Amino acid sequence: MGRAPRALVVLLALLALAPARASAASPLPPIKHVFVIVLENKGFDETFGYQSAAPYLSLTLPGKGALVPNFYGVTHESLGNYLALVSGQGSNVLTQADCQLYVNVIPGTIRADGQAIGDGCVYPSGVRTIADQLTRAGLTWKGYMEDMGNAPGQPQTCRHPAFPSPDSTQRARVGDQYAARHNPFVYFHSLLDSGACARYDVPLDRLPADLASAASTPNYSFITPNLCNDGHDATCVDGHVGGLTGDNRFLSTWVPRILRSPAYRAGGLLAVVFDESDGTDSSACCGERQFPNVVSNGFLFPGLGGGRTGAVLLSPYIDPGTVDNTAYNHFSLLRSTEDLFGLGHLGYAAQAGLRSLGVDAFTCYRAAVPRPRHGRLPAGSLIKLAVIGQGTAPRPQLELKLWHLGRVSIKVGRRGGPARTLAPCQLQRTRLPTLHGAAVITVRAYGGIERRTITF
Repeated sequence: MGRAPRALVVLLALLALAPARASAASPLPPIKHVFVIVLENKGFDETFGYQSAAPYLSLTLPGKGALVPNFYGVTHESLGNYLALVSGQGSNVLTQADCQLYVNVIPGTIRADGQAIGDGCVYPSGVRTIADQLTRAGLTWKGYMEDMGNAPGQPQTCRHPAFPSPDSTQRARVGDQYAARHNPFVYFHSLLDSGACARYDVPLDRLPADLASAASTPNYSFITPNLCNDGHDATCVDGHVGGLTGDNRFLSTWVPRILRSPAYRAGGLLAVVFDESDGTDSSACCGERQFPNVVSNGFLFPGLGGGRTGAVLLSPYIDPGTVDNTAYNHFSLLRSTEDLFGLGHLGYAAQAGLRSLGVDAFTCYRAAVPRPRHGRLPAGSLIKLAVIGQGTAPRPQLELKLWHLGRVSIKVGRRGGPARTLAPCQLQRTRLPTLHGAAVITVRAYGGIERRTITF
C-alpha cells in the first residue's frame, strides 16, 4: 500500500511539470547579433499612418520584416525609457525629468526585484545592465552615439557631464547634436568605474568599420541618432528638417548598411523602436509595475506608461510583411535580448507574465530538424510556402519558401530547370512555361526528400 501511492504521487508530479517545461522550452532562432535603433517621441498613428512623413520606416521596413503595432514606452520623458531598455530599471523623479543635473542615485538600495530605490541619475555599481551581462558571458557590446565625439575638449567616448554638474547636452549645438540623456550607458557606475563605458560607448562613425565582418561586429549594438536624426527636434539647430523626416533620413542611410553586413545576414535581429509616444499619451501595456520611486509619470503625463509607439523588427528569421500584434514594451525587448543570448533577466524584465519575442515574431524559424523515413520527409517539414500566382505577368509563376536550407528542383511536364539551393524563408519566384499544367517541386535536405505537386 505504501509504494503505490508514492509512485502515483511521483507520476502526477511529472505530469504537472510537463506543460511548464514545454512552454519554457519554446525555441528561439540562433541569433548572434542584435541591433537596436532608438528614435524619439512619436506615436504609432503619426509614424505608421497613411500620411507618415517617414515612408522608409512606415512602409519599406515593415515590408522587409515585422510591424509591431502594440509596442509601448514605459514612462515619460526620454531617459527613463533608455534606462529601461538596458537595465530593467523603473523611473524616479530625476530620470523622469531627463536628469538636468548629473548626480548619483541616493540611497540606491537595491530591492529583491533588482530596483534601485531613491532618486538621482547614476546608478550604483550593484545595478547591472545588458552590457554587464554580455561581458560576463564572454560576449561583446557597443553603444554607437551620433555626434558624441564632435565637441572640442570633450571625451570622444562615454561622454557625460562631470559630477555633480548640469547636463550641457540638453540643447543641440551646430555640429554637436549629441544628447547624454539618450545614451543610457553613461548612467551606471558598473560601466563607468570599470572603464567599459570608455572602451565600448563610442561615436556612430565607428560602426561601418565594425560591420565589415561578423567577428568585428558586437553581439549587441545600441544605436542612437543625434537630436535631429532621431526625430526629437522638429526644426534642427543646423537648419535641417527633423521629426519623422529626420528619422527617415537616418534609417534609409544606416539600415541598409546593417542589412548588408555579414553579422546580420548570418542571422541577426534589428529592432527599430521609439523611446515614448508624443503628446499626453501615457498608455501602457503588459500590466507590469513600472515606478518603484514614484506613483506615475507625474503632473504633465498622468498615467502608467510611455504611450503606444509601435516598432519594426527585421531578421532573416522573420517573414517579410509579418504583423505581430502581441503587446510589448522596453522591458519586453530587454527580456527578449536576454533570452536570445541565454542570459538572466534584469529588473522589471524579470516580471512574471511579461512577453518576450517568440513564434509570433520569428515566423521564419522552425527549430525541429526533419527526419526522413525511407528517404521521404513529412509534408510541410521543408516546404513553408508553395503557391501559384500571376499578378501582372503574362504567365503564372510559382512562389516558394522553405523552412530550412534545401536543394530545390522544379519540373513542369517534361521540362525542368537546374536545381538551386534556397536559404530558409528566401522567396523564389519561378515563371512557369505553360498556362496550365502541374508543377512538381522536389526539395532535398537532411538526407531526405519532400515532394509536392501543384496544379495550375
